[in-house]
Amino acid sequence: MKIRVFDNKDQDQVVALWHACGLVVPQNDPIKDIDRKLNVDPDLFLVGHVGDEIIATVMGGYEGHRGWINYLAVKPSHQRKDFGQAIMQAVEALIKAKGCPKINLQVRSSNEAVIRFYQSLGYGVEPVIGMGKRLEID
Repeated sequence: MKIRVFDNKDQDQVVALWHACGLVVPQNDPIKDIDRKLNVDPDLFLVGHVGDEIIATVMGGYEGHRGWINYLAVKPSHQRKDFGQAIMQAVEALIKAKGCPKINLQVRSSNEAVIRFYQSLGYGVEPVIGMGKRLEID
């Protein structure tokens, strides 16, 4: 797998991958999420590809205090082959290079396999509650 920054030509494959991985939920329009990301730290939106096929994605962010990870996805037929680890290491290095001291991410509490995956990368469950407020309806 080769890793590079997202390009607009990737959009259809990326959205299909997110659907295949169960990341698209009614309250999030993936096209709007991509458009928003391209306006803020687009260099932290990475895709992993084998030939012309997008098999992995991750959206990183850094707002000056903490880094964030969103939309980590690996095509189901390519999971458990270290592609998730590779794209995470790539985005972590980019976020760290911006001076970020810590990365946060959110996982649905019912997604035990993904929690174990992130723990294997050194992430820990913290005693905090994630909260959100919708400012725009997608």
